[in-house]
Amino acid sequence: MTAYTNISLGLKKIQEKYPHKRAVVYPAGRDKNGRVLYSQMTFIQLERESDALAFGLERIGIIRGTRTILMVTPGMEFFITIFAMFKVGAVPVVVDPGMGIDRMLQCLEQGRPKAFIGIEKAHLLRKLKPGFFKSVKHWVTVGKRWFWGGYTLDQLMTQTDDPYPTARTARDETAAIVFTTGSTGPAKGVVYTHGNFDAQIKQIQEHFQIEPDEIDLPTFPLFALFDPILGMTAVIPDMDPTKPALVDPKKIIEAIENHGVTNMFASPALLNRVGKFGKENNIKLPSLRRVISAGAPVTPANIEQFSFMLTGNAQIHTPYGATEAVPIISIGSNEILAETRKLSEQGFGMCIGRPISDTRVELIKISDDPITQLHDKLKVPEKQVGEITVKADLVTEHYFNNREADLLAKIPDPDGKIWHRMGDLGWKDSKGRLWFCGRKSHRVITRDETLFTIPVEAIFNNHEKVFRSALAGAGPKNMQTPVVFIEPCAKISNKKAFIKELLDLAKSNQLTASIQHIFIEKAFPVDIRHNSKIFREKLAVKAKRKLNL
Repeated sequence: MTAYTNISLGLKKIQEKYPHKRAVVYPAGRDKNGRVLYSQMTFIQLERESDALAFGLERIGIIRGTRTILMVTPGMEFFITIFAMFKVGAVPVVVDPGMGIDRMLQCLEQGRPKAFIGIEKAHLLRKLKPGFFKSVKHWVTVGKRWFWGGYTLDQLMTQTDDPYPTARTARDETAAIVFTTGSTGPAKGVVYTHGNFDAQIKQIQEHFQIEPDEIDLPTFPLFALFDPILGMTAVIPDMDPTKPALVDPKKIIEAIENHGVTNMFASPALLNRVGKFGKENNIKLPSLRRVISAGAPVTPANIEQFSFMLTGNAQIHTPYGATEAVPIISIGSNEILAETRKLSEQGFGMCIGRPISDTRVELIKISDDPITQLHDKLKVPEKQVGEITVKADLVTEHYFNNREADLLAKIPDPDGKIWHRMGDLGWKDSKGRLWFCGRKSHRVITRDETLFTIPVEAIFNNHEKVFRSALAGAGPKNMQTPVVFIEPCAKISNKKAFIKELLDLAKSNQLTASIQHIFIEKAFPVDIRHNSKIFREKLAVKAKRKLNL
């Protein structure tokens, strides 16, 4: 057994086992009849080309520990580049461009990068905003270099058949810095070690029982990173990864059918769009063995709709986690549709399942303050709502250069590991299943009670004309006025009558009886990454304005 761990060693093992299996398939255009033309690369090609680039990166000074901004679109170059970086021990700094340019630039500056590898548009951005890139010393362009200097990726591809001597990185050595979307606060740089990645891959493979012959359609680019190490062929979808809610369902179904895709990741928004199209057109996808949906709560109705396209034992899995720890809890669609759905629709919360593998989960008293030790007095009893905290080898231990965030989210354990506070609320049932009740920061505290978003919203979501709802609090902390916003399925002709129906619905349930203010919104503000997380903070500001508080 080696005394070191490097995530790129997984690729080396896979290419020895399946050298000529396709590693990456990329849509490269269409022929005169509209059929998709694909570019592809085998595992042995990916291994050799990432070796060749690793030599080139080292030659220009991108070496072990070099924090390097990576702004490359999904495709061949992304896989070659990131595995070359892992091999030299460089540290990719990954920021989702979907968070918006200003926030993205702040994250990039916060990462204190020394190198920058990006497509032409990314280099144009850094020339327009040079102040955010003062720490960068090495520039690499994926594509054509124009007037900004540095090297091109092609120039760094070393002509050699020698394997690159992989950096002997330790398990606790930084492998990557991945920024959160900042959907409920400032974006934070999550420090992933090679040990975290190793544990994450093992947990994914064991829990979802991924076989060597699998083909994946990763509609969220970062999830594609693990495909080569799991031995899965990554079929890059023909879509804008920052706008999954606007995806063309035909192109997703086309890719599944063209390649016999067995595994697919889909955000709830994409799942809904493709599922609606599939059901309306009576489409079946027999090659799919599993669909994994995450990024925001997935409604049972959304699951049922997409399940129409599945055959045999195929299921939709809804693993729970966050950038700091994923996946840690999971449940399959069979259990949701047969058992937990009815309870979710009655306001019990969203069942997210049981802890995966050896993941430890504890529910603790809800607090917005730092916690220095997790002791028994903090733990809440079964069936009581508390804050979800987790501990496992895949759980990241700290943020990059952010002591305040560490104090609020991390709890040291005597065994040397870290408990991560998910910032989410939930309760545990007698079968050991966790039920998600919403974000801690989204709870509404009135003079008389505390309301949780997911249970409250479920009551309104039962109305046939409601697409989704959102609870927000207006006014001073601990004395808030609860407000519910409604995004209808279609245009409402008589808004007054519709709101009266919803208020009557609220009065009929103990969970929602105190709600007296309901507003209709044409479309909710949502996160760009998954198009599914509702920005309730923005709605809270609007509620305050509407109520003149």
